[in-house]
This record gives sequence, C-alpha cells and structure tokens, in this order.
Amino acid sequence: MKILIVDDVDSNLMIFSAFAKNIEGSEIYTFNNPLNAMEWCKNNTPDLIIVDYMMPEMNGIEFSKKFRELTGNTPIPIIMITAYNEKDIRLEALNAGINDFLGKPVDKLEFQARVRNMLTLRDAQRKLLDKAEWLAEEIRKATKKIDDRENEIIIRLSKAAEFRDDDTGEHIIRMAHYSHHIAKNLKLPEHEQEMILKAAPMHDVGKIAIPDNILLKPARLTPEEFEIIKTHTVSGYNILADSEIELLNFSAIIAITHHEKYNGKGYPKGLKGEDIPMVGRICAVADVFDALTSERPYKNAWTVEKALNLMKEERGEHFDPKCIDAFLTDFDNVLKIKEKYGN
Repeated sequence: MKILIVDDVDSNLMIFSAFAKNIEGSEIYTFNNPLNAMEWCKNNTPDLIIVDYMMPEMNGIEFSKKFRELTGNTPIPIIMITAYNEKDIRLEALNAGINDFLGKPVDKLEFQARVRNMLTLRDAQRKLLDKAEWLAEEIRKATKKIDDRENEIIIRLSKAAEFRDDDTGEHIIRMAHYSHHIAKNLKLPEHEQEMILKAAPMHDVGKIAIPDNILLKPARLTPEEFEIIKTHTVSGYNILADSEIELLNFSAIIAITHHEKYNGKGYPKGLKGEDIPMVGRICAVADVFDALTSERPYKNAWTVEKALNLMKEERGEHFDPKCIDAFLTDFDNVLKIKEKYGN
C-alpha cells in the first residue's frame, strides 16, 4: 500500500513517516511541497493520502480537490491533519472529498488506527475493482461467444440460400471479405467495417424465393425471367428488414441495394449516385467481381484481368468510382481472399 504524506514541515514528515512505517505492507512517499506532490500523483497512484491543512501555495483542501480531478482518483481515501476544529473548515474538507481527520498534536496510536482503517477501505475498493474488471472480461468473452455463434448461424443460413446457385457456398464468404476490403480502404468506421463483413453474406438471401428453373437456367434468361430474378432483392429485404437486430436491418439494406447502379440504371428502385447507400455501392463491386470470376451452371469463370478491365470501364457507370478505387487499392489482398476461399 502506497501512503503519500504531504506536509510543509520536515519534522512532521519524519514523525508521520515513522508512525506509518510500523504499519505492515506500507510504502511511504513524502513531500514538503504540495505542488511537487501533485506532479507525483499524475504518474503514480497512492492508496492513501495524509495531507496537512495549513501549507503555503496550496492548502490541504485545495490539494484534495485537485487530486480528485485526476482521472480514476475519486475512491482513494484522504486524511487531513489540522489544528482547526471549526465546523465550516471540516464541512468544506468533506465536500472536497476528504474522508477523515487527525487533530494536532497527532497521537501515534490514533494515527495508526485511522491509517489502518483507511487502508482496509482502500483494500476493499481494490478487490472490488479487480472483481469488476474480471466480470467485465467474462462478459466480453461471453458476448464474443454469442457473436461468434450468431455469425455462424448467419453464414450457414446464407449458404443455404446460395447453395442451389453455388454448391460450395464460398461465394458469400469471398464477397463478404471483398466488401470488408473496400470498406477498410474507404476508411469507414471500424464498427461499419465489421457490420459489412458480417452482413454481406446475406445479400442474396432472397434467391430462396426464385424458382430453380429460372435461377439455374443454363441459357440466357428471357426478359420475363429476368424480371423474376430481380425480385430476389425485394424478397431479401422483406426477409431481413424490421428486425430488432441491428445486423439484420443492415443486411436488409445490402439485399435491396447491391444491384443498384451508380448511373441509376440498376434495380429494384433505379437509385442513382449517392442516393444508393454506401453499403450497397460497396457490395455491388464485391458481388460483381466474384460473379465474373466464378464458374456457374450458365457460364465459365472470367480471368481476373478480364473482370477488372470490365469493372474499370464501368467506373462511374455501374460502380461508384470511390468504391472501385478502394477495391483496387492493395489488390494483392483481394487475390489472397480469392485464393483462400476457392476459385
């Protein structure tokens, strides 16, 4: 236990230090100048302060007020030594956060008894703080476990919706990581980056409502069939929206906007430019790149070079230029994602 003693009279410091040294487990720090003591407190945390009331430059009450202003120092006990018994001074001291008093002349046994009581209080505070930190850490661990399970459920359900079109389900994983890559390079807030990574796999969940003969058709779709395909965006939104879970509402926005085009020629609403939510513009780039470079029942996979050439041509048309630029930044990371998750 660190005991800080502040008194402008050196002889008092010697006496009080001698009294305190008889208390087992204590480390004594003394200052005859309250300003120097305050500087020490900025880099050190005492467990008990014993401060004289009458001192030059800063009295004991002023010292206690300034000490309490330091972050995290509110619970540390303070004993003030004073020869004054005026009610107004003691009330001011209590309002300044002083916990106990010692009258002059100081009695050794009373000094030690009061110091032991304050140190017992401080020890209980420290144990309570340690327990609070332990509980907080356990809550963090439990929350992470819940989040991990929630994410696994989302991935598995998203794969179920994707399974007919991609029997490995890896499209949603690649597309999510591509989206996160773009969000990171756009320097979006970390919370949004994580939400995009978790929510992007659900972008095509509405495909569950599309008949197999249209979704898996190995030939060019008729205009009527393509209109039916378009409805997967709205179906996905209807499945995910109006939830009490933030992630599902975030996913709903992606589901209904990832086929919008920057030039306003996309679907289902024909939104244009920045009227399209940023998450939709991000996922549009990620989704198209993976769709182009992946094999499907109705097409062969394109090379990365061919896909990039098309996407660069569509910069400012299909795609938000900022999202394309962010996608192309540190492109080796995109290739690592592609390799890691297949294709």
